[in-house]
Amino acid sequence: MAALCLAITVACAQSVDSTLGQLAGFPTKLFNKISGRTATLERRLERQTQRYLQRMSRNEAAIRSDLYKTDSAKAAGLFPQNPQQRYTAWMQKFREDSSRVFSSMGPEYLPHADSLNGMLGFLSKNPSLLNGDAAGQAQVQAALAQVQQLQAKLQDADAIKAFIAARKAQIQQYLSQYTQVPGGVSSALQRYNKEAYYYAEQVREYRQMLNDPDKMIRTALGLMEKIPAFASFMKQNSFLAGLFSVPAGYDDPQSLSGMQTRDQVLSMIQSQIGQSGGSGASAIQSSLNTAQQDINNLHNKLNSLGGGSGGMDMPNFKPNDQRTKTFFQRLEYGTYFQTMPATTYYPSYSDLGLTLAYKLGHSNLIGVGASYKIGWGRPIQHIAVSSQGVGLRSFADIHLKKSFSLTGGYELNYLTPFTSFRDIRLLSRWTPSGLIGVSKTVSLKSAMFKKTQVSVLWDFLSYEQVPRTQPFVFRVGYSF
Repeated sequence: MAALCLAITVACAQSVDSTLGQLAGFPTKLFNKISGRTATLERRLERQTQRYLQRMSRNEAAIRSDLYKTDSAKAAGLFPQNPQQRYTAWMQKFREDSSRVFSSMGPEYLPHADSLNGMLGFLSKNPSLLNGDAAGQAQVQAALAQVQQLQAKLQDADAIKAFIAARKAQIQQYLSQYTQVPGGVSSALQRYNKEAYYYAEQVREYRQMLNDPDKMIRTALGLMEKIPAFASFMKQNSFLAGLFSVPAGYDDPQSLSGMQTRDQVLSMIQSQIGQSGGSGASAIQSSLNTAQQDINNLHNKLNSLGGGSGGMDMPNFKPNDQRTKTFFQRLEYGTYFQTMPATTYYPSYSDLGLTLAYKLGHSNLIGVGASYKIGWGRPIQHIAVSSQGVGLRSFADIHLKKSFSLTGGYELNYLTPFTSFRDIRLLSRWTPSGLIGVSKTVSLKSAMFKKTQVSVLWDFLSYEQVPRTQPFVFRVGYSF
């Protein structure tokens, strides 16, 4: 037995030594990457905060101007100073605050962000883990400072959100005394409410970006979790430990004396099931499934309304879930396939294309694409593969109802076999197409083809072509 314990101890020590060796050899560019990533998020947050505050300042100024025309005395009580001065002061405070002290992670706990902050704090206090590399230690300190400053900025953003929410409530309470609110005031207030909602969602988006580590950071966190000293450090210094103070010796078996064991709880449950007869287990399982389904439905509804961001504001308009995304996050890549039958002048050919779309909203997008046409010959007995041509397309999808969309676009097709790209340079040899039709998005079980789109399109320019091209197009596309 003693030999077994000794073997386990030696194996654990070897594992820790191996982990420390991997950590010491970990590329120091990790810390530069953390610094750069968090600095970029901070710049974006500051830029977006300034834009939203400027817009809300203009909208509140418009409300103030219209109310002064109606009742200047009451309006003076609601607007004791120029709104622009108040919003400018908030923006200046946000920009100049360089604090690295934060007391809140916001309305939701961010486990990856907490672990990242703990990892950098642990390494900064244990520089020997980096083999005494002075440059690495400086990078760790810089990364820790940058992460803490971003979290402090997010805390400032939450304070701005609270100010905006309070200000919106004051304005709405004041306007409630009017039986009929002036039209200009209603429009400005609606714009103000939209900007307030989208700013809250924008802050939530940046908080989620901070909580979404890439592969390199996840690898580093995985290595750190294998070090017992790091686990002990997190129990005492993580943000979660600060919220729920864990008493000393909480893991001591003696502290559990008098509490029910797992076996005792299971025995009690089995006894209750036995008293319910043969249907007891199935009834309990059915109740659990129903409860789980209800929880999932409630979770989905909360997410669709911006739940999880804390202080959830119920919007009185349909939010655009793409507005708070970055440009690259709103890009959607795809591919499409179509086959055209042979005609008197053209052989049968297939289009293999790629698309790049920009999401205007949840289901609305515009994009461009290019395709390569593979010719198959005319009769099936005489298949002849050829480079039948190429195509360029622009398109737009506008959501209609459920999974149906209105699809339209303008395309140029080169329908002559070619051997060199120099043959297709003359645009006069390209055939234009004007397409309009309906598309349906089909959700398949396959992860690769989850967003499959089937389109039936009418080419209203086909009747003007000589020789005439096919007026109807059946196309299958995939987005990813």
